[in-house]
Amino acid sequence: MSVSPRTHVRVIRWVMPAVLAVGLVACGSFEQATRGMADAITFYKPEVVQGNFVSSEQVAALRPGMTRLQVRDLLGTPLMASLFHGDRWDYVFTMKRQGVEPQHYRLSVFFQGDALERFEGDTMPTESEFVQRISRDRKVKVPVLEATPEQLAKFASAGADGPADAAPNTTGAPAGPPPAGSYPPLEPAR
Repeated sequence: MSVSPRTHVRVIRWVMPAVLAVGLVACGSFEQATRGMADAITFYKPEVVQGNFVSSEQVAALRPGMTRLQVRDLLGTPLMASLFHGDRWDYVFTMKRQGVEPQHYRLSVFFQGDALERFEGDTMPTESEFVQRISRDRKVKVPVLEATPEQLAKFASAGADGPADAAPNTTGAPAGPPPAGSYPPLEPAR
């Protein structure tokens, strides 16, 4: 059985509007059905951290007259050091994290030759305050990183020879005195 071209045109005239109408109704229903889900679904947003965080403790340690090397050791490498402003370093820190208010801090350090002249910028939080600000759980306990006098005495009693339980030197290299302010071993000797 052969179908005439006129029959195809008639079918298309009736079928196409019906298909379009069903499609539009489906789109409207889908939008209406998913409108309430927008609050339930949270899309992943990556954390964006840029720059060096500088704490108020680090800023308090800055002293006019410090060399560029001393400032770099204290604050880290600056985020921006311009060729046109060679006597200025900028420390900028920004952090965007889902569920936490964005953090923005800026500190500019000015040099006269190789010596620190002055510094200016935002009031920096302490390390503990910063941890509290970036935490989603506001009850974060920051550990105290200080040794008691008894703990310090234990390492001072070892003297210049190092701790008593240090591993013997098996590398064949000459054993020199430990560096000033030596630290206890990270793992116990076996």
